[in-house]
Amino acid sequence: MTSFPALFISHGAPTFSVEPGLLGPQLAALGQQLPRPKAVLVVSPHWTTPHIRVGTTARPETIHDFGGFPRELYDIQYPVPGAPALATRVIEVLNAAGWQVSADERRGLDHGAWVPVRYLFPDGEVPVFQVSMPAGLDADTAYAFGAALAPLREEGVLIVGSGSLTHNLYEFRGPVTEDAVYAREFAGWVRDTVVAGDHDRLRRTLDLAPHAKRAHPTTEHFLPLLVAAGAAGTEAPVQVLDGGITYGILSMDSYVFGSSAQH
Repeated sequence: MTSFPALFISHGAPTFSVEPGLLGPQLAALGQQLPRPKAVLVVSPHWTTPHIRVGTTARPETIHDFGGFPRELYDIQYPVPGAPALATRVIEVLNAAGWQVSADERRGLDHGAWVPVRYLFPDGEVPVFQVSMPAGLDADTAYAFGAALAPLREEGVLIVGSGSLTHNLYEFRGPVTEDAVYAREFAGWVRDTVVAGDHDRLRRTLDLAPHAKRAHPTTEHFLPLLVAAGAAGTEAPVQVLDGGITYGILSMDSYVFGSSAQH
């Protein structure tokens, strides 16, 4: 069985669904390079629960969990199958690792899942399901959460941590003419750390990186990066997807842990 990489994808604003920018074509190319997974497992900050829940629905709905955006975004559907059997397997794996987990038979796919996965697998034939982020995660427990998911990579599951490399929506102003210096510097620090394979330092990003508090006033959009890194482990090669910066503040840089080049 192929060992699939773990991905961190910056899903940015919901408008990424219709504005591919630099990242969209790279995700599309990656989806063609990868062997076809049995399913895609997505951890998104837009589904946070007291304890872990795993979506087991056979036909997850497309959730438009955002407001105030153009009408065309609400018309997008991503009608993919779920993966109830593999979702049940995830529950077993996480329970064995000591996490409190339950099934959710109704949960669909929030925009942190369907927006990026649509670029990877636009035909909608690859099953997709979500695993919630448990409330109260910090950097170390997010990494451990990812490590607990790691065995699924050997069972045909592509693990995606979907977040945003920078995420200060207090500064979201729509179209701008230049990128914020703090967003570039924070994203550059993270890239250097990821490429160096220094996961100890990566887990301390929000304490050590320049402008960390401004880049992430809250942590939930950063933690999926640590979930993906934990799922891959320190030995995995890394492929950088240079996504640039949208709206002046949202870094779209993304990472393939366990580079697709090995396939």
